[in-house]
Amino acid sequence: MCDTILATPGSTADGTMLFGKNSDRQRNEAEALEFWPAADHAVGDEVRCTYMAIPQAPRTNAVFLCRPFWMWGAEMGANEHGLVIGNEAVHAKVPAHEEAALLGDDLVRLALERSSTAAQAVEIITSLLERYGQGGNNGHLTPSFFNNAFMISDADEAYVLETIGREWMLERPEGVRSMSNRYSIGSGVIRTSRGLRELLKSFGWQGGEPEDYSDVVANPNREHIGFAGARRACTQALLTARAGSLTVADMMAVLRDHGRGEAPHPAWPADAFQRRMVCMHAGARDNTGQTTGAMVSELGASGAVHWVTGTAAPCTSVFKPVFLDAPLPAAGLQPSDVFDPATLWWRHEQIHRAAVVGDMARFLADFTGERDELEARFRELVRQAAGASCKERSEVVSQCWSEAADFEAAWVERMSRYATDAETPERDGWARMNELAGIPLRRPEVV
Repeated sequence: MCDTILATPGSTADGTMLFGKNSDRQRNEAEALEFWPAADHAVGDEVRCTYMAIPQAPRTNAVFLCRPFWMWGAEMGANEHGLVIGNEAVHAKVPAHEEAALLGDDLVRLALERSSTAAQAVEIITSLLERYGQGGNNGHLTPSFFNNAFMISDADEAYVLETIGREWMLERPEGVRSMSNRYSIGSGVIRTSRGLRELLKSFGWQGGEPEDYSDVVANPNREHIGFAGARRACTQALLTARAGSLTVADMMAVLRDHGRGEAPHPAWPADAFQRRMVCMHAGARDNTGQTTGAMVSELGASGAVHWVTGTAAPCTSVFKPVFLDAPLPAAGLQPSDVFDPATLWWRHEQIHRAAVVGDMARFLADFTGERDELEARFRELVRQAAGASCKERSEVVSQCWSEAADFEAAWVERMSRYATDAETPERDGWARMNELAGIPLRRPEVV
């Protein structure tokens, strides 16, 4: 389960393209941040994706990836040309292929490595899809099989690409656009695969051009999963309300939202664990999905800046800047599904998990103002570094990441004040996952 948001230049305050995505996975499924430099490859080389090897491209771009720790592919990422891509799980009227092939995350990474524009990325993904297909287990502890939808953007144009097996349909959105875990292309199709028409007929469609492609292909029996329709309605409403003046801070706020698209709403609603929100939180044992990482990108004529948490639950996290031509700051070891405070992702879980099983409302009331002030300063530092040398921008990025680390370290020490004695299904669900991850269970005193 994920949510992806887009604001094209006419909808933003400064005429840049804005892209954002929450990566929703299972709760111990840590997200790794990686930078891979551009590289040349010999004729006959292969690249090993998550489940299969395919011929390597002669040259691959420099890429920044937000990757589930066990996969080769990425949930979202960017490349040196200012191209960004994210994917979504979607469920069609025909079951997704379980046979191992390319995962949607593999297609994200392959397109970033092989494309310089959004239009070229569309061609790369569709050609790989038609040749190799998509399929295989996407789940960590619980198996998961689905088709994929993609948001693909550069500074000039964006596309929504939705797939069913080897078939696909394409939209070029304008204004604001959001995606969740449901097919969403209606009447705005600009191209389809050659075999899509026959697939639609197998779904019972006998007319000409469908008024709403998504209604024809979507599996109505999977509509309840993750409350995807409600989540998309929420993000679309939030974007529309600010259309024409959207900023990076607005995109971050949408990815952190716990409401239904209306404002004002409580920072932490009483029924937070009973419904699935944009900023998603796992709860009881059968409620395993949560936001494990978030990314916002601003794509302009002068270059791209990417803002990433590298940590779960964006409402409890700090967005930090990344430039593709500047080194990625050291953030410790790469994470796995085993607790390790030497990794950025698991260090932050000491804050997130204490808050989510404690007094989350009080925590957010105390935390949010300090975090927003810190991020606003980071954005100003990045703004001032526009046009600066790579060395100067690298220093700004390093400073931001260092200050974010100090900020979170200080909050780890403060988390005991948010402990409660309440025995809830959510606490039980998290206790089981903490045990699996090997987190030292030290119940803090209630203050």
